[in-house]
Formats: sequence, structure tokens, C-alpha cells
Amino acid sequence: MKWQEVRELFPNQFLLVSIIDYHIKGDKKVVDEVAPIRPIADEDATKELFKTKEGTIVYHTANEEFVIHIRRDPLMKVRRIQ
Repeated sequence: MKWQEVRELFPNQFLLVSIIDYHIKGDKKVVDEVAPIRPIADEDATKELFKTKEGTIVYHTANEEFVIHIRRDPLMKVRRIQ
């Protein structure tokens, strides 16, 4: 389901959604298609976000676009083993 359709069905609320399709644009993951799982009460949104599994996220339908900023940790160093 497209994000705009989800926003119309679940106006102004947090939702637990499964991410079906997305594309990367610079340092952002732009979500194109989701499957709504269930609405989340405002007071439970943070707690539910920390309980999400890979491929799911809690997001608010007030956001016109579904964008996740990709964080690249500059303090993390990769060590090559030779």
C-alpha cells in the first residue's frame, strides 16, 4: 500500500508498519510501499519503536513522506585482517 493511501486510512496517528519497498536517495531511505500492522497509541509509540523487528517501524501519518535518515557512524572503524 502506498504511504498516501495509509495516511488517508489512518489519519494523524502512529502506526506499526512493515516496509515492503523502498529506495535509497543519498543518506535517506525513502519508503515507497508499506503494510500497516496496527495503530499505536501516542503514549506507547516510543516503547513500541524499541520493540520493532527488522523490516518494521513505528511512524506517524502526519508525515507527508516516509523517509528514514541513514546514519553512518563516523566513530566506527573497520579493521582489515590480512
